[in-house]
Amino acid sequence: MKTTIDLPDDLFRRAKAEAALRGRKLRELVETGLRLVLESPHEEVRKPTLAELMKDSIGIVRSGVSDLGSNPRHLKGFGRDARRHR
Repeated sequence: MKTTIDLPDDLFRRAKAEAALRGRKLRELVETGLRLVLESPHEEVRKPTLAELMKDSIGIVRSGVSDLGSNPRHLKGFGRDARRHR
């Protein structure tokens, strides 16, 4: 069956060159590639977590506020019922 597909110019040039290096026609290279994709098991595509999305941004903003976790005033009573231990 014949069909038409649109490819970015750079991808077409690379595929055409690869087919030539392998001594094959572009059609054969495309067919082989499609078979590999269709015969391989489906990979579950998961969305990245917020932590993964933000990993390169963590700690780059200087807000002027010190880390609340290192300030004793903010840790007073942490982990216990503060009303009972006053």
